[in-house]
Amino acid sequence: MSKEANSPAIKNDWYTDLSDQALNNKHIVHEYFNLRFTKLVVREVIKYLSDYYFRAKFVGFENMPKRNNPDAPLIFASNHSGMAFPWDGIILASGIYEMFDYGPKSMRPLASPMLSESVLMNPYLYENLWKIVGSVDASFLNFETMMLQNEHNLLIYPEGVPGIGKGFNKRYQLQRFSSSFITMSIKYKTDIVPLLTVNGEFINPYAYRSGWLNKLVNKIGVPFLPLGLVSLFIPFQPWIFYMGFPAKLTYVLGKPIKVHEMTDKPIDEISYEELVDIKERVRTEMQQQLNNAVEKYGKKPFYFREFLSLTFKNLDKLPYSMPFGWPLLFEQFNLSWKKIKVDDQPLKLGFLSTFKIILKSPKQLFFYLPIIGWIPLLMKGLKRKT
Repeated sequence: MSKEANSPAIKNDWYTDLSDQALNNKHIVHEYFNLRFTKLVVREVIKYLSDYYFRAKFVGFENMPKRNNPDAPLIFASNHSGMAFPWDGIILASGIYEMFDYGPKSMRPLASPMLSESVLMNPYLYENLWKIVGSVDASFLNFETMMLQNEHNLLIYPEGVPGIGKGFNKRYQLQRFSSSFITMSIKYKTDIVPLLTVNGEFINPYAYRSGWLNKLVNKIGVPFLPLGLVSLFIPFQPWIFYMGFPAKLTYVLGKPIKVHEMTDKPIDEISYEELVDIKERVRTEMQQQLNNAVEKYGKKPFYFREFLSLTFKNLDKLPYSMPFGWPLLFEQFNLSWKKIKVDDQPLKLGFLSTFKIILKSPKQLFFYLPIIGWIPLLMKGLKRKT
């Protein structure tokens, strides 16, 4: 190796230090995030989905790792579930929020900007919902900015949109990783902690991707459109666009990966080839941990007997514990949030409240009107965010 190659003065040509810009970008940390709203929506809405439908199970979180660098958040990295609305991420972040009392051990997600570009990609057209509950658009600058805060750890999905749209035939196969989380781990000398999502692939099983169709819907702000039996019913019942099957979502805390120990160079002296090599080593390690988690917890993705037993024991929770009732559940929370005055005031839900919600907000009927219901929903849903 030449003396020039060994010189610390030689900088790579792929990395740009955004530290200064990040200091001026700190407004994103609290720009949308509303902690009180988040606590209430998790308690009053997401609990229906988590407890009575997806029956979330968290494995190993009693051994939550401490930050190896006290001045930087840990980076939790999870696999995406293919061809489904990202309920797996919603249930995961919500469960961690509650588990660690919304404190520094909980995590805020860096989410694909496509989820917030159009109202349609927010659950049931609830504007800015992703950002209000703590998500931040995943960009390199935003990532760097979030590394400068200490209030929460970070949750990322390094497969990005291709991980959501990878198709059932590629279930549990990690797609190409982004490099940003490797860069941040090295720069801030903080661990990457795999967070393995099992059974999320069965939220929408036997659905497949079409490259040309995905490119088409990308133009209107939709990351992908699955091809499967359920897709045929979306025009006739718009709520099906957001639905998922009752997979028993299981989240397994993986073994931390000390990426910053894989090199002795500072980030601005690492070549892109070295970065790619480290990234592939991390992906291989995460894939192995994911395979082990799937082998242990993924043999029965639905646990139908448990699901049916739980449903019959909680008939009073219908229709809100089922996907066809979720538009009403979210809308009831929306109506209550506008006038709520105390944190411990629960939603008043029952079978008759269904009719009250529709009377107060008749626009919710659009989710149940075949074909023509899509017209007003798309008029609002495809409105680009500013």
